[in-house]
Amino acid sequence: MTVKITVGLDGTETGERALTFARDLASRMEACELIVAYVIEWSPFTFQTPEENATRHKRREEEIEIATSRVVAPAVKSLQDAGFAAKGVVRHGDVAETLNRITVENGASQIIVGRVSNDGFTKRLFGSSTQNLVMHADVPVTVVG
Repeated sequence: MTVKITVGLDGTETGERALTFARDLASRMEACELIVAYVIEWSPFTFQTPEENATRHKRREEEIEIATSRVVAPAVKSLQDAGFAAKGVVRHGDVAETLNRITVENGASQIIVGRVSNDGFTKRLFGSSTQNLVMHADVPVTVVG
């Protein structure tokens, strides 16, 4: 049976540490697929001008292409070159909800993410994406420091 693990990347050093941890964990298993996921923070509640709404879909597609080419594709290629089964997913949405959804849709049994220090008013008001993921995920979450 193949074990599937979702690795949440964010283009930072902590994301790279999460990927390294996941790679090490996968190397200890007989059959493991790594799902490299990148979530572009996006809220349906953002208020936009009519001009912004007209270009919104195109902008979203461009953001997906950039995240795929700069972060996800190189990570997936590196994993595949090292002999790991891996695929990439890039989506827009709430980070915690979307990582959980990607995990459930792909039948993964764990999520690995990096801890990002994000101080400020927004975090105090809403909590961090990592906190929300740990509290609400359908599978175990490993947070790499």
